[in-house]
Parts: sequence; structure tokens; C-alpha cells
Amino acid sequence: MPLFVIVRHGQSQWNAENRFTGTTDTPLTDLGRHEAREAGILLSSHQPPHFGIGFTSELQRAIETMAIILDVIQQTDLPVERNAALNERMYGDLQGMNKEEAQVRFGDEQVFRWRRGYADQPPHGESLADTHARVVTYFKTVILPHLQAGQPVLVVAHGNSLRALMMELEHISPEDIEKVELATGIPRQYDYDPATGVFKLLPR
Repeated sequence: MPLFVIVRHGQSQWNAENRFTGTTDTPLTDLGRHEAREAGILLSSHQPPHFGIGFTSELQRAIETMAIILDVIQQTDLPVERNAALNERMYGDLQGMNKEEAQVRFGDEQVFRWRRGYADQPPHGESLADTHARVVTYFKTVILPHLQAGQPVLVVAHGNSLRALMMELEHISPEDIEKVELATGIPRQYDYDPATGVFKLLPR
């Protein structure tokens, strides 16, 4: 069964500053680069995977994380496709705002709904439902055919774009996805069964 791995990029500069990052193209921090290397080490710690293709967003923090991982697992020649469909959700008017400042301005409950709620849109931004629609469409039309053909696939993207994808892979409800947090730089691995279309989450 082909392996499917998703990784949230390492810590970015705005992650470190506790800001809503969204589609702002902030770079990795030194810690983020370390987390990317650790992700590669984790992937190589048991049976090193040999991926057939990789996918990232168009944002540099995901692109650099992918490059570091591929260097660690000695697969720098892997073809990698970049697409905005995998970008982080657009946080609209919140982008660049410190999260604690947003809580003071808008209230804890409202900020929680914008961050974790499925259908809640921040002002001029995307909801997780919006993100889910674009990510899952891209997954089904572009990524899934590679798995169906037996190719192992690596995806490096963002907290919300990957949470949206996890809803599809793990059948997580809109209510339950509110409780799901995806740490930076920790690979999440699945076996894909082409005969049944089922993704099986593997232990770390």
C-alpha cells in the first residue's frame, strides 16, 4: 500500500510572534528549520520512505520545509508540485495581528470561533469550510490519482489546509475538527489502500 505523509511546515517568523499568518509569505525561523530537519529524521528513523512525488503550497515556509526534509531523507531529486490550493487559509483583516491583541479587541470566544470553528469567516477572510473545499478538490483531482497508481506521496503545507485534508482522510466531523491541532514539523503518516480507498493512520 502506498504511503501518504503530510507535514505542517516548521515554525515561521509570525508563528514565533504569535501573529495570524494566513497567506502572508513569512519565512521559517531557525527553530522552524530545525523542526523541518527533525521531520526528515523521523521519516528516516524506521524504514526510510522513497516518495514518488511531493506537493507544497506556494508559500516559502512550506517550500523550504519540503526542501529540508528531502535533503535529510536524501531525495532532493523528487519532483515537487506547488499550488495555491494548499496555501494556508486567508485570515483577512486578522492577518498580521497579534492573537492576544485580537482577543482583547474582539473577545476570546469570537477569536476562538474564527480560529477553530468550521463555518466562521474572519472579516474578509476564509472559513475552514472554504479552505476544505479548495484543498479537498485539489487532493481528489491532482494528488489522489498518484496514490491510486501506487506512488508514495509527501505533502508539506499548513495547519488549516492540512486540518481540512485530515477531515477527508480521517472522517472528522465539523464539530470535532475544532479540537484538532496539528503541530509544526511532525509527520502524519497513512497507508492508502487503492482497493478500498481507505486511509489508515499509522503510529509514529
